[in-house]
Amino acid sequence: MLYVPGRLGKDLCDSQLGMTRRDIVRVGATSLFGLNLGQILEMQAHGAAKDLTGGQAGKPNDANHGGGPGWGQAKSVVLVYLQGGPSHLDLWDPKANVPDNVRSVFKPIDTKIPGVQFTEILPNLAKINDKFTMIRSMSYTPNGLFNHTAAIYQMMTGYTTDKVSPSGQLEPPTPKDFPNFGSQIIRLKPPTQPMLPFVMLPRPLQESNVVGKGGTAGFLGRAYDPYTLYPDGDDMDMEKMSRVKVDDLKLPSDVFAARLERRARLRDAIDAGMPAIEKAVEEYNLNTYYDKALNLVISGKAREAFNLSSEPEALRNRYGRNTFGQSALLARRLVEAGTRVVEVIWPKVANSDNHSWDHHSGLSERMKDRSGPMLDQGLSALIEDMDSRGMLKDTLVIAVGEFGRSPQKGVSTSGNGNSADGRDHWPYCYTAVMAGAGTKRGYVHGKSDKTASAPIEDPVHPGQLLATIYHAIGIDPRSIVYNHLNQPRELVQSDAITKFFA
Repeated sequence: MLYVPGRLGKDLCDSQLGMTRRDIVRVGATSLFGLNLGQILEMQAHGAAKDLTGGQAGKPNDANHGGGPGWGQAKSVVLVYLQGGPSHLDLWDPKANVPDNVRSVFKPIDTKIPGVQFTEILPNLAKINDKFTMIRSMSYTPNGLFNHTAAIYQMMTGYTTDKVSPSGQLEPPTPKDFPNFGSQIIRLKPPTQPMLPFVMLPRPLQESNVVGKGGTAGFLGRAYDPYTLYPDGDDMDMEKMSRVKVDDLKLPSDVFAARLERRARLRDAIDAGMPAIEKAVEEYNLNTYYDKALNLVISGKAREAFNLSSEPEALRNRYGRNTFGQSALLARRLVEAGTRVVEVIWPKVANSDNHSWDHHSGLSERMKDRSGPMLDQGLSALIEDMDSRGMLKDTLVIAVGEFGRSPQKGVSTSGNGNSADGRDHWPYCYTAVMAGAGTKRGYVHGKSDKTASAPIEDPVHPGQLLATIYHAIGIDPRSIVYNHLNQPRELVQSDAITKFFA
């Protein structure tokens, strides 16, 4: 078994919500990852059969509509998810001539684009912002209090939920949830080569004891859940990506309980040596789906993708020898090997201290010495590395959090306490970044007002950002999917913003 990394509530900013042992989510099982994929391939095939008859899984034919700039240019998607909500004023959108309790403590610096400034926290990204689009007008009005879980769920699924507690948190993941966008993509656009379709790393989406909300396939069924790579080690363990093994890649065990005995015997055969695989296939007369899974193992593509040690030391150092940097590097390797969707979750519980983005207090030190440098180094290396390899031609890279931070320091906007050196949650205006798959280079979309409190040009809702991701991958965002009650629902109730594309 693998456990969700992190000590029990030690560093949560809402200490009263600290995790108990009962709250710990156990992830994975001891099964061979390739055979998990075999079961998934089989389940996806059954789902596709239902699709063709208008069954519960959805109607893939709806995904063929669309067109316009950017349509279908992305073969893969990498989401760098900055859970916790980074402060746009202290990173991408600094403001001058504002009161002291609004102005960032960090100096503004010029970027590659004339007239566009970042703060000194992002010197590497400032040198390459001519390679990506900046959306300075992300904005939405929340349903009730806007705490992390509800905002994460909306960002990942395109939907809000009726069950929001007074704290803004949601119930744990359920089979009734709307699916994560990655699950929708691999259902409608499955990979064309034998490779892991959807991988989430290096930790789950999490606020306090609500773990994984918005990160599952929900009513699509567990066959479309992501493979999860959550290495052993606390969130403060910056070396854990160096210990990643293929065996760490897991799906929930109950999906595969019916074939546990067969799986164990085959794994023993594989462990005894790769030549034993053909004998195992012959002995057990594996079906087509297991053949595909074993082909994945035999090909070595997945195994090799996880071998970070094969990268030059200089490149690994360039990404940053920390959990985030090495996760970004692994995302590039997975896409190279054929993975359709990779979600790199910021490696800290959303509402926590240290290198979390949840800067209710201690913003100056935590952002300057911890979260800021990791983001700047890792994200800039990912964009430059993929660009130099020609991968940005057909890979869409997005970096975004669930919201920004309040323009005024020391005020409460979500019921949390904030110090004079802290900012609260702020969904009304924040920044996102997009690169690749035909998106414009050096383009700034939208504009915030003089205190970065609200957009004054071209506001972009999270649903529109998701719709744009679907559009880029060649899926009509208004395509119909059927929920657990066999009721038709749109993938997202928004349209793509084609102005992002050249």
